[in-house]
Amino acid sequence: MEGMDVDLDPELMQKFSCLGTTDKDVLISEFQRLLGFQLNPAGCAFFLDMTNWNLQAAIGAYYDFESPNISVPSMSFVEDVTIGEGESIPPDTQFVKTWRIQNSGAEVWPPGVCLKYVGGDQFGHVNMVMVRSLEPQEIADVSVQMCSPSRAGMYQGQWRMCTATGLYYGDVIWVILSVEVGGLLGVTQQLSSFETEFNTQPHRKGLHGPYPFGQS
Repeated sequence: MEGMDVDLDPELMQKFSCLGTTDKDVLISEFQRLLGFQLNPAGCAFFLDMTNWNLQAAIGAYYDFESPNISVPSMSFVEDVTIGEGESIPPDTQFVKTWRIQNSGAEVWPPGVCLKYVGGDQFGHVNMVMVRSLEPQEIADVSVQMCSPSRAGMYQGQWRMCTATGLYYGDVIWVILSVEVGGLLGVTQQLSSFETEFNTQPHRKGLHGPYPFGQS
């Protein structure tokens, strides 16, 4: 196909095109795997449905649609802002995970991009957060509200940027969490939140001047 630079094994394609299965979940799974998980299940279903659930035709339709018109955005992981290496958190504790990311490409990100949970441990109910369209080389912090598991141990989850059309792009970014009884991270974040809230309150002038709890 014109504009394509895709190395798909013809025998493999023939094998899957002759599956003869009517199981749509199987076809979606195989389509997603052949694309290297660049498209989410809903996007796979769109192209399969458009081609009457013919896997080979759906692959062709996908590359006809995506390759000439859409340049895949670029994203690089910069650093962990919270939950860095060596930090731990108590079980069943709310916390905020923040990553620093960069648009490492030459074009502004399209509207409607988001950061999505893609595998491993999810740490709560949030599985997607919207991200603003970054300018080329712009750096931004992205945060997700999470909750640690109830049992101590090491946990990890993976997240990726995704376009509004369901195309994943950029580095896989990780949450690697050490859950320990007596872990300090959750307490540190809670104290930081309390300090921010306290500092936004009007100062009360009293017998002890600026000291909120007096002097001994």
